[in-house]
Amino acid sequence: MKAEQIQIRSHQREELIDITGLAEDYLGRSGVVDGFLVLFVPHTTAAVTINENADPAVTRDIVYKLHKELPPTDDYLHSEGNSDAHIKSSLVGPSLQMIISGGKLILGRWQAIYFCEFDGPRIRNLLMKAIAD
Repeated sequence: MKAEQIQIRSHQREELIDITGLAEDYLGRSGVVDGFLVLFVPHTTAAVTINENADPAVTRDIVYKLHKELPPTDDYLHSEGNSDAHIKSSLVGPSLQMIISGGKLILGRWQAIYFCEFDGPRIRNLLMKAIAD
């Protein structure tokens, strides 16, 4: 199956958006039973990660701590005023690879997939590609 590009709309400058359902929907359409799912964010101020979904305080704490350690204003030289977002994106990373087994993503009991917005609000792109074994 071809890679699929979907749009993610963020509503805040910094937020983690649960996209697990979007990935599972794509996987169902792909028909891949065993293999890998690759997610890629083609932006330099956004990222993708896996973390806990049971307690919303976890995503709040991630955003809080990244914001505290890398504030929007500092002694940055980048002229666009979003250096903090570039650094956060580099630290978290633009891609994930996950195992598909029996037509399902292998995630831990409390895990979810998050799109990480660091320079919003914006409409962003996310590419997904299911690869069969």
